[in-house]
Amino acid sequence: MEEFKHYTVMKNEAVDALECKNGLVYVDCTLGGGGHSELILQRISPDGRLIAFDIDDDAIRAASERLKNYNNITIVKDSYTNIKTVLKNLGIQKITGGVLFDLGASYHQLTKAERGFSFMKDAPLDMRFDTNSEFTAYDVINFYSEEDLVRIFSEYGEERFSKRIAKAIIEARKKKKFETTLELSDLIIKSTPKIKSAVHPATRVFQAIRIEVNHELQNVKNTLNDVLDLLEFGAIISVISFHSLEDRIVKHLFKYHSQRCHCDKNQMVCKCPPPVLELVNKKPIMASAEEIKENPPSRSAKLRIARCIRHSL
Repeated sequence: MEEFKHYTVMKNEAVDALECKNGLVYVDCTLGGGGHSELILQRISPDGRLIAFDIDDDAIRAASERLKNYNNITIVKDSYTNIKTVLKNLGIQKITGGVLFDLGASYHQLTKAERGFSFMKDAPLDMRFDTNSEFTAYDVINFYSEEDLVRIFSEYGEERFSKRIAKAIIEARKKKKFETTLELSDLIIKSTPKIKSAVHPATRVFQAIRIEVNHELQNVKNTLNDVLDLLEFGAIISVISFHSLEDRIVKHLFKYHSQRCHCDKNQMVCKCPPPVLELVNKKPIMASAEEIKENPPSRSAKLRIARCIRHSL
């Protein structure tokens, strides 16, 4: 079996933010290789409890082996979007300690050829985090309208040549459906101007397709709102995001729920309830220079932290 490779980004910073205490309940929404979970478990044992989510079988296999000596962790093969239902079924009413999100795809997912995330390795157009899901990158590329392709390339990939690439895809698939990542990557290279850049021409489009296939942005937004209902007073949310779209969602949600007033400017008397959150850091924490040198993708990581100061209504 291929070794599961996963670099735990900002491990100490993200877990330090949780202010881990023995005896409390913590949730790791994105188990991955188990790096964050292991550090949390070290700090909350023997009486703390950790619930860890992942939908990737490879991640669960690797993390289960790594964490086999801990008996206070429950690994759940499910999407963190179902956090309310899962915790209820486990008899957990509140997250008393904190919750950690490490968003985006793992190194293992991005580099394992057959998963179809990479534009450098030929593989079927897949890009699913959850291999049990039926919807894949193949469906997006071969069946989305030109208008929808432009939309996702522009919104999710911030791709400046969205229209040109979408038009080329529509024309090419009239003759033959796209099957592999390199077919798509080659077309993107041919249909865009040659620009001197360290970024591969297909990077933004592949990111956009991945986000669309896995409903990443909507999932983050929905789940963060669900988590607010689950936090006990004093519990902490620690979120690592890897691109501006994710970070914007986290930033805006934290900001909204930490504001004292949302009234219309013309309203004379404020009737807003007190804020649910307080911001622990107003500006995101970035990876250290040493970490970026060791793991270059961590240069785009941003860590935002908030504390629950009132139960959500």
